Amino acid sequence: MHSDSFRNSTGKNHLAEIISIGDELLIGQVVNTNASWLADQLFLAGFLVKRIVTVPDDDQAIFAALDDAISRSGVVVLTGGLGPTADDITKPALCRYFKSEMVFNHQAFEQISTLFARRGWVVNERNRSQAILPASCTPLQNNSGTAPGMWFTEKGTVVVSLPGVPFEMQDIFLNELLPRLRQMEIANQLIYKTVLTTGAGESVIADRIASWEAALPQSFKLAYLPQPGLVRLRITGSGPDASSLGYELERLKQELVALLPDLVFGYDNDTIESVVGQKLIAASATLSTAESCTGGAIAALFTSVPGSSAFYRGTIVAYANDIKTGILKVRGDLLERHGAVSREVVESMALNAKELFETDYALATSGIAGPDGGTSEKPVGTVWIALAGFNGVVSELHKFGEHRGRNIRRTTLAAVNMLRKELDQSIKH
Repeated sequence: MHSDSFRNSTGKNHLAEIISIGDELLIGQVVNTNASWLADQLFLAGFLVKRIVTVPDDDQAIFAALDDAISRSGVVVLTGGLGPTADDITKPALCRYFKSEMVFNHQAFEQISTLFARRGWVVNERNRSQAILPASCTPLQNNSGTAPGMWFTEKGTVVVSLPGVPFEMQDIFLNELLPRLRQMEIANQLIYKTVLTTGAGESVIADRIASWEAALPQSFKLAYLPQPGLVRLRITGSGPDASSLGYELERLKQELVALLPDLVFGYDNDTIESVVGQKLIAASATLSTAESCTGGAIAALFTSVPGSSAFYRGTIVAYANDIKTGILKVRGDLLERHGAVSREVVESMALNAKELFETDYALATSGIAGPDGGTSEKPVGTVWIALAGFNGVVSELHKFGEHRGRNIRRTTLAAVNMLRKELDQSIKH
């Protein structure tokens, strides 16, 4: 009920569609990251993206997609096919669709010339042809490349064509298109907050918040956005008054967090590694890692955070047992009696890494990532994680499943989350 009323609360001007053009997208040769990025940006600008369509480099396919999109939405964004080569057919196709003619645009050519001069290149005839545009379009300046964006209007709908090169598309969208879109009259405002969780799957979360979700106001809806090891919970509201929407959204967010205090680690664009990094910095604490089954993934996660040298000291990827005994000083009898994937070994790895790196905390992992190596006693996906800290060492056993990549990702996030919870407990006490 809530989602239906939410969908029906907006008019055409509030709706957007994305048309991605390119044979390479349809055969899987190129991943369509542009559509994902555009959908997010349009949503942030107050538009509901109702459909994303991918079509080949074919006039009739482009025309059909445009007819459908224009009939439904106030904004249509196309990407792809604006380059200088023969397979880039979007510009002439749009010229025919809008019953226009191609003309030389001096402003666009000046921008191309300036870009080439800055890079020390010479403008050839092929480059010059990119300044030939449909007469009915408004050019959108491309500061990062040679293909201008194009703005058309048709039957009350704004149609915008952008290059397929991601950094060029993003440049035009942010600097040229977005300011124009913000001037459009939109009946309703859109607002959202994403609550980030780890430590439980979406079905467990859904059970814990079922009553809260059922009581959501009609102008709000909740979306579950799961990925290995994480579940994002996006609360979205729609209505004419941004101020009252913001107040209500904050109230709903606080209620949701109160139901999941052990699972929530951040909001919107936060990452668990940056959140934990900030907690370590605030506590003036340092961290090291000893990784077996994760193969350095925890170290990679933390070192991706700018400024991580303030809290992260280093890692030992002790994949082989002789590295565990020779460098990490894990006792050989522990490996013989319990095996590498055991509480005893992983706790020894964490304690010894903490001593070796002289850090306040150390995380260690040992497990069977798969797809081979499992036994009836320790099947694929069996993982031990240990955390050594001020109060000794603690460990957790996880059974993640049979997919190697997901097991590594889940182990990495579970280890970082284990440290997050320990740091939160330290703050409380």
